[in-house]
Amino acid sequence: MTRPLGVRPYQSDAIEPPIDVRELLDGAAGLLGGAANVIMQLANRPIGYGVVESPVESGAVMVHPIKRLRTTITYLSVALLGDDRDRAAYREAVNTSHAQVRSRPGSAVKYNAFDPKLQLWVAACLYWGAKDLHDRMHGPMSEADADAFYAYSARLGTTLQMRPEMWPANRAAFQQYWDANLATTRIDPKIKAYFEDLIGLRMLPRPVGLAFGGVHRFFVIGLLPQHLRDEMGMSWSPRQDRVLALMLRALGSAEELLPTPVRSFPLNAYLLDMRLRRRLGLRLV
Repeated sequence: MTRPLGVRPYQSDAIEPPIDVRELLDGAAGLLGGAANVIMQLANRPIGYGVVESPVESGAVMVHPIKRLRTTITYLSVALLGDDRDRAAYREAVNTSHAQVRSRPGSAVKYNAFDPKLQLWVAACLYWGAKDLHDRMHGPMSEADADAFYAYSARLGTTLQMRPEMWPANRAAFQQYWDANLATTRIDPKIKAYFEDLIGLRMLPRPVGLAFGGVHRFFVIGLLPQHLRDEMGMSWSPRQDRVLALMLRALGSAEELLPTPVRSFPLNAYLLDMRLRRRLGLRLV
């Protein structure tokens, strides 16, 4: 396959810290925090417009929600749990879709899915969300684990086009990057309408949305940074925050009793699915 201009072949990260990332991952957290994390990512306007205007219908969550969920979780599982062969194969598959995601003449915002700076923001949101949920569910990581998990999380970007040196050097540098870039995010009406459909589960059958939409909205609002709640015009009270904290800590305590493979579900299952699909020559994305 001919690579799009400027897209380099996959290269393994030169150095990765010794860490069993499975001990620090919560499969349930990825499901709980998924929509909130999408909002964080798409609040960066080029990313938001790239997703909303994407011509890749097969990857549209409003059209194919189950397939989109599989693609997203598979990317997380490959980036965090996969080996170099897994990451190279999935990178090539994602590149095929990303090649079509670029702004057209007349687009209100210029974007290109291969832009490593945009991929850095996506990776930053994924890391921030994973770390935030871990701390809420299990308490803060030790300094050593937090440093190792942060360094390891560069894979969330380097599995695509983000260069390793773009990942902020340490957690303090990341916090500066995060604060500065989060403050610049803006949610305009077009993107907000997309978010409201996502939060309301309008891509699912109406009975499902009616049954679970309220609970889903509660978790989404509670897991958003305050700046993005303000951008969305959402209210969040101290009482709601206490309820959410108790729910997440209870879930974390229950998870701590489970063996690692169960805690890692569904990430480990999607990684196995990807490997099987690759072996059978089926589409990965």
